[in-house]
Amino acid sequence: MESLVRLRGITRWYGEGENRTRVLGPVDLDVAPGRLALVMGPSGSGKTTLLSILGLLLDPTDGRMWLAGEDLTGAGEGRRSRLRRRHVAFVFQQFNLLESLTAAENVMAGLALGDTDPDKARDEAIGMLERLGIADKADALPRELSGGQKQRVGIARALAMPGRLILADEPTAALDSASGESVMGLLADLARESGRAVVTVTHDPRWVGLADRVLHIEDGLLREVEHAKVPV
Repeated sequence: MESLVRLRGITRWYGEGENRTRVLGPVDLDVAPGRLALVMGPSGSGKTTLLSILGLLLDPTDGRMWLAGEDLTGAGEGRRSRLRRRHVAFVFQQFNLLESLTAAENVMAGLALGDTDPDKARDEAIGMLERLGIADKADALPRELSGGQKQRVGIARALAMPGRLILADEPTAALDSASGESVMGLLADLARESGRAVVTVTHDPRWVGLADRVLHIEDGLLREVEHAKVPV
């Protein structure tokens, strides 16, 4: 299977001179479509830095990266922004919904990035909310939703975006156990059903059984681990 994302020799350093510190790498990684990958590790291990590089929010210091077959070596912010809009969608820990918009309108905002016909956008948004089991909340504002419902709206918005790469940063950290399990199950199902690549940063070992692969990062170094041997 052809990789959607390829990282080769990726590193990230912060600081200058004697204060220069390596926070990531060197990392080699292939991210395949249709798979859910978990990235686990202790606080400060480089998880968020890796996710930010995958999402084109942060430049690596060294190494090469390809996204959807395009070599991003030396790419400027303009090109990176265009590729991020075309290929990447985010699911945030704190939901990041627009508080003045209804659930359906938040999803429609994602559809707008894909240039969906405005006349069809609401119908498509309702369809995505229905798929996630919250079509009855389409006209509710975020303040009227539970944490689990907000996260489902966030997933629907990510699904509405054109990106084939979905990046989720601790998407269950603000949820109770039942809501967290539901959300992670949805992400796993969406990866396999939609053929998108989903990379989720989490500290919670309960979700290991839902993943296609588990990656452990510590001191900036990434390795793949067997599910039964995930460090906790």
